Amino acid sequence: MNPILALIFANIIWGAASPIFKFALGNIPPFTLAFIRFFFAGILLLPFIGKIKWSELTPPEWLKLCLGSFFGITVGISFFFLGLQRAASINAPIISSSGPVFLYFLSIFFLKEKARIKVLLGMLIALGGVLFIILSPVLFDGQGFAFGELQGNIFYLMAMFTGLSLPVFFKKITPKMDFFKITGISFFIGSIGFIPFMLRELQNWSFSQLDIRGMIGILFGTILSSALAYLFYNFALSKLDAEETGIFTYIDPVISILIAVPLLGEYPSVYFFAGSVLVFSGIYLAEGRLHWHPFHRLHIPIPHVILPQPYSFEKIDRHGGKAN
Repeated sequence: MNPILALIFANIIWGAASPIFKFALGNIPPFTLAFIRFFFAGILLLPFIGKIKWSELTPPEWLKLCLGSFFGITVGISFFFLGLQRAASINAPIISSSGPVFLYFLSIFFLKEKARIKVLLGMLIALGGVLFIILSPVLFDGQGFAFGELQGNIFYLMAMFTGLSLPVFFKKITPKMDFFKITGISFFIGSIGFIPFMLRELQNWSFSQLDIRGMIGILFGTILSSALAYLFYNFALSKLDAEETGIFTYIDPVISILIAVPLLGEYPSVYFFAGSVLVFSGIYLAEGRLHWHPFHRLHIPIPHVILPQPYSFEKIDRHGGKAN
């Protein structure tokens, strides 16, 4: 397969994720869907994982893998699904794209990078766009204080932050263990964290209530957005420079809108467009400098959990990556 086509297919799948999962959550509870999706996606990845040796990692490294799986999958997907229950699904990819904004400010505070006027201005513009979208339900809702929508947007933001925390746990693990092993193991560990909440949901919901919406969510999440999209992405990454893949992440918001309009009846508002223009304009203004900032030293491919796409700091170097 052509690696460019593989990359396009992967991002089409990830772009469709937020509206399709929101559609599914109209039938199946969030933690039940999350458990099924990640547990069975892990099973599908077993042929690619191979034999796992405990000696591959030290006990502290296994602990980091567990913590990364918990925060990146259990916590991150929980925020993402809870956000989908409250806010428009098309907001998720745009808020997710604010990853480079926060990464840049983190690089200033923690990696002691010197702030450059052009980059700082671009990041501030993008940050303004993100806040504009997040706060628009409160600032511009003509029917009053839309707390649920605001809460959902904040959950999207929290899901993005959990994605940014993954390098803290996985930085020293990825050079020692195959990416598919890390992904598969993290899927299994992350799915365990959903079990207590799923058991509570099953007290009021049973699989006899499962309809086409829930089935679509399960099949899409397990087969497409996890196993197949990861295979497409890793195949493309093996053939292309990582920074060449970044431009394709901008497909996601477009696909999300194209799916959300007919499936959910969600139409982007003028505030959505205004905020999106600010976000991408700010990133574009700063882009000429981003591929030089200190995150280029990390080179970490990490499972992304919001849409869900592998995080790669090689991607973030040029395009800032993304965060559900």
